[in-house]
Amino acid sequence: MGKIAALIVAGGRGERAGGGVAKQYRPLLGKPVLAWTMEAFKSTDLIQVVIGAADGEAFATAAAGQKILTPTTGGPNRQESVRLGLEALAAHSPEFVLIHDAARPLVSPALIARVTGALREGGEAVVPVLPVTDALKRQEANGLPAVSREGLFRAQTPQGFRFDAILAAHRAQRGREAVDDIAIAENAGMKITTVAGDERNMKITAPDDFALAENLMGGQFRTGMGFDAHRFGPGDHVWLCGLKIPHGAGLIGHSDADAGLHALTDAILGALGDGDIGQHFPPTDERWRGASSDKFLRHASDLVANAGGSVVHCDVTLICEAPKIGPHREAMRKRVAEILGLDISRVSVKATTTEGMGFTGRREGIAAQAVATIRLPA
Repeated sequence: MGKIAALIVAGGRGERAGGGVAKQYRPLLGKPVLAWTMEAFKSTDLIQVVIGAADGEAFATAAAGQKILTPTTGGPNRQESVRLGLEALAAHSPEFVLIHDAARPLVSPALIARVTGALREGGEAVVPVLPVTDALKRQEANGLPAVSREGLFRAQTPQGFRFDAILAAHRAQRGREAVDDIAIAENAGMKITTVAGDERNMKITAPDDFALAENLMGGQFRTGMGFDAHRFGPGDHVWLCGLKIPHGAGLIGHSDADAGLHALTDAILGALGDGDIGQHFPPTDERWRGASSDKFLRHASDLVANAGGSVVHCDVTLICEAPKIGPHREAMRKRVAEILGLDISRVSVKATTTEGMGFTGRREGIAAQAVATIRLPA
């Protein structure tokens, strides 16, 4: 069977969605919209993304851990961006291509299978459609006369094509305005096949669409708790929540003894029901001696992603008399957010003391506790 490529168009700005950044990079249940969209096509042989010229850093965050081709920069409009994406894919010689809007992150495996199935059965150009069910009206000077719904459909993506044919069509019609890629195919004389669309495959357009999309994603939400403590020893710094902080002592541990990240790793593993940090990274294993604890946290996050889920929110409380956490709190939040690929609004870092009581009160060490919420498929 020939290779199937996914071409995800993510070069637009999506200003109607608000938020101050392109909508495909805004968080949806803790991950950028584009990350969900790319994950939906992981069953394809190739994933090519077309991005805006200024979006390299945002794209790198969204694409972390995903197997995709090097992104290509889009053009001045969607049609030119698609053509440039197709040109980039040509070097990989796919037989079919699925062209999809980045702002449709809820596309289902079943819908993708319907489109690819129609292509493998001989289709040249395949579009998922939905019937128009609402009453239609036309604005006129003297009123709102009804418009017949007969023969009208709503077109969705992914739209599937024989690769060579749609690339040739885009090259031939370069500069011509078209509403979508099916229109390009139709202008080129390609035979159009329809398959059933999916009401859940919404396109995020307006600010309220983010809340609607999160509700549609549903799934099960789980919460886990973690706790860790390390005693002080010789040294001139400590690692806490991924930051190196100068201090008059170090923390003793097999790895870098980052109590904050250890507690959070255990919280995520607990929510997943997958043991604890000691089972995944045994202290008897010399591979982890002095290891940076961001490796442990990323591992826990990857396990959630491999289960089809995502980390939604996390809250870390550091318990110590010293060092002072306040001056480093925002940098800690930012670092944890980077490790987990979350928007910083979904990360909390707090600090407290035990008022001189216990081992932390006597300045013998540092403790941390954490709570993590994850979303898994229903």
